[in-house]
Amino acid sequence: MREVIVYTTEPCGFCTRVKMLLKAREIAFREVSLAGDPEGVVALAEKTGMTTLPQVTVGGILVGGYDDTAAADASGMLADLVAD
Repeated sequence: MREVIVYTTEPCGFCTRVKMLLKAREIAFREVSLAGDPEGVVALAEKTGMTTLPQVTVGGILVGGYDDTAAADASGMLADLVAD
């Protein structure tokens, strides 16, 4: 299984929703909270090109935010990405 990382902040309803989605699919993930870390948010944005949170990566591949992750789940792409 590829590593799933969820970059979050607080308060963030979409962060909570994406974590709930991953838990419901029994996909293990590591959460990296960027709350109170503006430099970390800027560095992540420079790396991914996204300026919003949450951001979900699978094996270093950016899936996107909550809407992108939910769409990837619905299409089966998320399961494919997570699988070895």
